[in-house]
Amino acid sequence: MKVIPQSFSVNLFLRDGVDVVSAMWYNEYHTILSSGINPDELTAFFFHEHGLNFPKDGICALEETFQKDPDLCKAFVEASIEGWRYAFSHPEEALDIVMRNLNKRHIPATRVHQKWMIERMKDLILPADKHVPMGTLLVEDYDRVAKGLKDNGLIKKIPDFTSFYRRCNDHDQE
Repeated sequence: MKVIPQSFSVNLFLRDGVDVVSAMWYNEYHTILSSGINPDELTAFFFHEHGLNFPKDGICALEETFQKDPDLCKAFVEASIEGWRYAFSHPEEALDIVMRNLNKRHIPATRVHQKWMIERMKDLILPADKHVPMGTLLVEDYDRVAKGLKDNGLIKKIPDFTSFYRRCNDHDQE
């Protein structure tokens, strides 16, 4: 096996330059399908099917920043969540904004692909349990990821959940 560094593109895979490619389900996977390859022509390893469904792309702040201005942190988190809610409720308007910004920066993209991405992000971001607020890191998800990192020697000790994660409104109860 020879490892070839991969950028954001799946072009080497599409041109038979490599046999394997890393692809996010909400992004590059759709690019592969849009190129004319059918799902049944691929051997896809979806992380969630192998116990590797690791939540990512959380909002992080330094403890010092949180202690100095918890209201700013809370406002940022609330604005981010509200932005996603608005985009999911107004997908055509969100797509107009995304396409306008991509075009302005001369980033090649299609509306169809961007629509796929917003629909997949909705699948990923909205909690399956309607009683769990959007943006919540579940303890069981944290524990699964922490155990995976420790078992593979990437961390030596698992930090306590409450030292790693804090809901944006936790400071109201301190």
